Amino acid sequence: MTTTAPRRRSSISDVARKAGVSVGTVSNVLNRPDRVSPTTRERVEGAIAELQFVPNGSARQLRAGTITTVGAIVLDIGNPFFTEVARGIEDRLAEDDFTLMLASSDEDPEREARYLKLFEEHGVQGVLVVPSGDDIEPLLELRARGVNVVLLDATSPVPDISSAAVNDVVGGQLAGNHLIQEGHTRIAFINGAHSIRQCGDRYAGLLRAFESAGLDPTADLVEITASALNADGGEAAMTHLLATTTAGVDRPTAVFCVNDLVALGVQRTLRRAGIEMPGQMAVVGYDDVNFAGELATPLTSVRQPTHQLGYRAADLLLSEHQQGEKFRPEQVQFQPELVVRASSSSS
Repeated sequence: MTTTAPRRRSSISDVARKAGVSVGTVSNVLNRPDRVSPTTRERVEGAIAELQFVPNGSARQLRAGTITTVGAIVLDIGNPFFTEVARGIEDRLAEDDFTLMLASSDEDPEREARYLKLFEEHGVQGVLVVPSGDDIEPLLELRARGVNVVLLDATSPVPDISSAAVNDVVGGQLAGNHLIQEGHTRIAFINGAHSIRQCGDRYAGLLRAFESAGLDPTADLVEITASALNADGGEAAMTHLLATTTAGVDRPTAVFCVNDLVALGVQRTLRRAGIEMPGQMAVVGYDDVNFAGELATPLTSVRQPTHQLGYRAADLLLSEHQQGEKFRPEQVQFQPELVVRASSSSS
C-alpha cells in the first residue's frame, strides 16, 4: 500500500495565475459574478474546478465584516452532558447559518484562558463559556473588546453578561430528599472542587435536604472529592470509601454522585466488590445522560434539560449580536427533575 503526502491547498493567487487574471477578478467571480464577463467568468470557474480551490470562509467573513462563527468552552467534551448541550447550541446556531467551534477547559482556568485567546484571534462573533472557576474578569475584558459573551451552565454574577443555567441547589436537594425518604441517614457525596459552581451548588442543595430532615451533615454526610469528574474518578473515590469504612459500622448506605460519569465508576466498583444496589448501597447520579437508564442497574439521576440549555444560551448570544445596544442581558434558569430508577429505589 502506498501513501502520498497531502497536497498543498490551492490559494486564490493560484487560481488567478491559472486563469491568467488578477486576484481581484477571481474575487469578483466568487463574490460579485455579475461584474465579470461570461467568458472570463467561465475561465476562472474552470481554474477553480481544476485546482479544487475552496474559498477561505473565515477570511471572507473578516473582509466583509460579517462573522458567523461562535466559540464554546465546556468543562469536558467527553462528558455526554456537554455533548447534548453542544447539540442544542448547534441547532440554534444553524437556524441563523452560524457555525460552532467547541473546546474543553478540563476544569483548568489557564486552559480556558488559552482557548478564549484563540477564539478571539480567530475573530469569533461571540463565546459561550462554562466557567472553570469563580473569576470572570477575563470574560468581562473580552466583552469590553467587542466579543459577545454568555455564561453557559452558570448564573452570571454581574448584570452585564447573560447566562443560561440549571438550578443545581434544587437538584442537590432533590437527590438528598429522595435518599433520605428511602431511609438512608448516612450518605456519601462524591463531588468535585467547590470552586466549580455546579459542585458547590449541588453540595449546598444536599445540605438543605439534611437540615430539612433534621440530620447532622457533620456526622451523617461524607464528602469525597474525586480526582476527576469521570468514571475513573468515581471508581477511585468509591474504592477509597470502601477501603476506609466498615459495612454496618461507619459506611454510608447511599452515594450521591456529582454527575452520571462519576456514578458509572461507582457502580462499576460496587459490582466488582459484590455489593448489591440498592439493597446494600443506593446510588444517585446527576445529569440523566442518555446511558443512565440503560445500565445493568438503571441509574437514578437528576435530569437537566440539556438541549434547551444549549439552545437558549446560543439564542441569547445571537440576540445580543442582532440587537446590539438595544439588547438587555438575561439570566435564564431552568429547573431540574429527579428520575427514579432501580439504583436507589426500594420499591
